[in-house]
Amino acid sequence: MRRGGIAALALLAGLAWVGSAGAQIRIGVAGPITGSNATFGVQLKEGAEQAVADINAKGGVLGQKLVLEVGDDACDPKQAVSVANALVERGVKAVIGHFCSSSSIPASKVYTEEGVLQISPASTNPAYTDHGSWNTFRVCGRDDQQGAVAGKYIAEHFKGAKVAVLHDNSAYGKGLADETLKAMNAAGMKEALYSAYVPGERDYSALVSRLKEAGITVIYLGGYQNEAGLIIRQAKEQGMKVTLIGGDALVTKEFWDITGPTGEATLMTFPPDPRTRATAAPVVAEFKAKKIDPEGYVLYTYAAIQIWAAAAEKVHSTDPRKVAEAMKADGPWPTVLGDIGFDKKGDVTRADYVFYVWHNGSYSQM
Repeated sequence: MRRGGIAALALLAGLAWVGSAGAQIRIGVAGPITGSNATFGVQLKEGAEQAVADINAKGGVLGQKLVLEVGDDACDPKQAVSVANALVERGVKAVIGHFCSSSSIPASKVYTEEGVLQISPASTNPAYTDHGSWNTFRVCGRDDQQGAVAGKYIAEHFKGAKVAVLHDNSAYGKGLADETLKAMNAAGMKEALYSAYVPGERDYSALVSRLKEAGITVIYLGGYQNEAGLIIRQAKEQGMKVTLIGGDALVTKEFWDITGPTGEATLMTFPPDPRTRATAAPVVAEFKAKKIDPEGYVLYTYAAIQIWAAAAEKVHSTDPRKVAEAMKADGPWPTVLGDIGFDKKGDVTRADYVFYVWHNGSYSQM
């Protein structure tokens, strides 16, 4: 029995239909199309739309065109569950999403119960795949992998610094901060301050005052670009000489739009820039022709759909269980990100986080 039918029907107006009238296979993409993290929802939507257009131009999947259903969860866990139910009601075979781990994890319970395959381009919290469902996959790495790289780097490159570890209490932010702290401590460095902050605020002067009083010279922040940008801007406006370090959520131009020059020398972790891969060149050219910069998770979303389509062709079926089994057993799969394989949990078998730095309004790999 499908869950939340009435709520799902109420949400259908918020789902966009992309594709031809004769299309027969529906897939979904879900993320924060609105809200404070809408920049990432746009990335997922743009990547999915281009992947569907390219696949349909080549004849679709199993001779059938794809229809894309777009669900907006605003990175809200309750809304994510409603979106999941709505996508199920629309008969999707797979969902590419969600973006925020706090959305992907509760939504995954709906997809598991309803037999829908889920591939997140961006959710890094280990709990998303650790619970062991047959249908959960991600094409990005995990917080314990990203945090290990960040914590070791801080311990090795900021010896003697007073480090504050901050997080927003979200599944993503706290998970990443805690994994970074664990790796930093294991490498012999003790934090000077560990604290949560309230996301969505505009004034972080009280937090900045605490940081100043503690003599903090390095901030590791587990959270999103809006709050990170405000915190570092307000810290530097108060005269602090401090380095901000964060995770993959800072790999967006929206961060610099908030910070301006106060974001200079900010560091963050992300895999090697997918836009520079030879395997992505034709698709990157397509995006650039549309004046779209496929930054962040655009190409991750594109790759997720590539893998799903290739696995469906491999097993001559869109049955989610058959496709999921093929995704794990028959990889690695060629994608715009390079070859991607999955372990028994649905995690990628290759995670390769590196450091980036913000300089003069743009970011580049170190």
